[in-house]
Amino acid sequence: MIKGVIFDIDGVLLDSMIIWTDLGERYLKSIGKEPEEGLTEKLFSMSMEQGAEYLKDKYNIDESVPEILDDINNISKDFYYNEVEAKPGVKELLEDFSSRGIKMVAATSSPRGHVERALTRVGLLEFIDRIFTNGEVGVSKHEPDIYNLAAEHMGTAPSETLVFEDSLYALKTAKSAGYVTVGIYDDRGEKDQAGLKENAELYLKGYDDLSGLMALL
Repeated sequence: MIKGVIFDIDGVLLDSMIIWTDLGERYLKSIGKEPEEGLTEKLFSMSMEQGAEYLKDKYNIDESVPEILDDINNISKDFYYNEVEAKPGVKELLEDFSSRGIKMVAATSSPRGHVERALTRVGLLEFIDRIFTNGEVGVSKHEPDIYNLAAEHMGTAPSETLVFEDSLYALKTAKSAGYVTVGIYDDRGEKDQAGLKENAELYLKGYDDLSGLMALL
């Protein structure tokens, strides 16, 4: 029986992947540097801090990592504060989970202030008991720490906890740690959708047909 759910945020709760597909490029162009080919893919699996360190070293940027993060945050801040919307149908899903007494938390690589503001504006934050961030945990989703801390907070075992992810590497991490995984399609996210579908307990193209998900509950 499922007692808790851990949601990724970008591409799962929020329709926000568009900003992350070119955020690194936008930053580099803003300081007069030409982005390398494939930069988005390289940054995709990194936390914000790891990405800033990569950019600093790769492009010989004089700014410190905290300064780079400040610049990047300013680029994405307006998007989260004023533009991003919830994924279609996700609010109804959270309402259903809430009615069943299922606990819900979120685990994200994005800045806390950005996602809290966005989730509040689109009416989703009220369903999420706590948000865990990779920056605060100290490791990326290549390690299961963030999921384990989230499950510990809810008091649920991995086998009774759903993890919603749109990234293959993160879903594999959760799966290897014993969590029940739900792969979410996003047209600007994971390139290997076949791999996501193969490794997930359940794969959803959207939140309009939830019959398979309800069977897991």
